[in-house]
Amino acid sequence: MYYTTTIITKKLIPFFALLFTLVTLNAQDDLLDELDQETPATTFNFPAFKTLKIANLQSTKIAEKGDLYLIVSHRFGPLKDGFDTFLGLDNANTKIELLYSFWEGVQFSISRESFRKTFALGTKIGLVKQSDAFPLNIVGYATINRNTQIEDSSFANFTLKDADRYSYSVQMLASRRFSKNFSFQLAPTFIRENLQILEETGKANHNQFAMGFGGRYKLSKRISLNAEYVHNFSRDENSIYKNPYTFGVDIETGGHVFQLLFTNAQSSNEPGYISNAAGDIAFGFNIVRVF
Repeated sequence: MYYTTTIITKKLIPFFALLFTLVTLNAQDDLLDELDQETPATTFNFPAFKTLKIANLQSTKIAEKGDLYLIVSHRFGPLKDGFDTFLGLDNANTKIELLYSFWEGVQFSISRESFRKTFALGTKIGLVKQSDAFPLNIVGYATINRNTQIEDSSFANFTLKDADRYSYSVQMLASRRFSKNFSFQLAPTFIRENLQILEETGKANHNQFAMGFGGRYKLSKRISLNAEYVHNFSRDENSIYKNPYTFGVDIETGGHVFQLLFTNAQSSNEPGYISNAAGDIAFGFNIVRVF
């Protein structure tokens, strides 16, 4: 009996081995199908903004790898001066900026602005893209500015140091494209100004914290309305400067984007317009050309 059972068991071993293999393979296929259903491929949304800036405020858009940008910005004189200055057009602050992306998700820029004869270096780094897995675009931006206009002769009782010419800005940009037409952005900002004139700022506030708000509403394939506002929490109530705001329109024409705008800030550099907006509204524009 024992011998017979042993013979039957030996004959059944190949059968059970084959059955176990088929069941295991089937279970693996079911598990893989389950994983495919639970972890679909991530789909990224279209960028929230078409241009690198909403107006003055940086946007979460980053130059594509290998793209070279030339950006020319004009900010004219105050409209309140009337026809004596042809609504401010006789007076202009000009900024010329070159911007390039060596790597995907990273861009670098260099610029020169006639407002305080300022040179600036900037970099923008993409951290997260809006997708079906994450609701926001998150980008970091930093810039360093050198004021070459100030002279020792401007400060009778003060010895000017080279470090006093510098100001800095760091921003965390978070945007969301809510629909194909509407996008909105928040921009927590830190500003550092090494030199301040107390007669203008009211008191020393070298380290400043601000929050920027900006949005875009698309009217057509090539035209959008833009608006932005930055609240500087560190500004003294006796300061002559105001919180900057800008509103305008973007017009895209092939490789060019024309940004026509009205703003109360003369500078388009971050420390300049966030800390030193004069408050008088003026006309301006940005011309953006990508190569």
